[in-house]
Amino acid sequence: MADSVYIPGLAAGRTGFAPAPRHSALVRATHWVNALSFLGLLVSGIGILLAHPRFYWGETGGIGTPSLFDLPLPFLLGGPSGWGRYLHFESAWVCVLNGLLYVSSGFASRHFRHDLVPPAKGPQDDSAYTLVQRLAYLAVVFVLFPLLVWTGLAMSPAITSVFPALVTTLGGHQCARTIHFFAAITSVGFVLVHIAMVWRAGFRRRVRAMITGRLAV
Repeated sequence: MADSVYIPGLAAGRTGFAPAPRHSALVRATHWVNALSFLGLLVSGIGILLAHPRFYWGETGGIGTPSLFDLPLPFLLGGPSGWGRYLHFESAWVCVLNGLLYVSSGFASRHFRHDLVPPAKGPQDDSAYTLVQRLAYLAVVFVLFPLLVWTGLAMSPAITSVFPALVTTLGGHQCARTIHFFAAITSVGFVLVHIAMVWRAGFRRRVRAMITGRLAV
């Protein structure tokens, strides 16, 4: 008699055809908008970097002054920095507005507390983020991303003329540029590790979940 009991969804769950809820529509939308804006920032950032691959510390720095370090890249003075700065500016504002929407929604929907804040105790299920993933995502959202925005704004003379503390707190425009560079490198490293982990967990399955919002179990 017990063998004939029907439990709704059990058979489908065992065969792997019943998708489990994974990501909300807003999380998916902001994820892909962020991916596109990050690509724009990366391409334009490389263009800006090639125009002057030297870094300094303090308020001023340029050709003929001692540098903090030089990158082994072609020195294309006045090269692709024109279109690069324009694309970087546009991509940055898309990224910032998209990030604000994501963070606001994350607090309102308790997404951060439920999905990212490490649980006080108890094992995590297979669909949850690991402890390392949770801490990494929180660090990116609440430390690395704000640092990139802060140092980016600190490099703008128009912004710092109104809010000078943005750059003086960092030690000068060249300090902001150097810190921004290392923060950007860290973000690129995070994205590469993120892609590697998605690939290891099942690239098609995870990408499909970020498109459809459901993860096949």
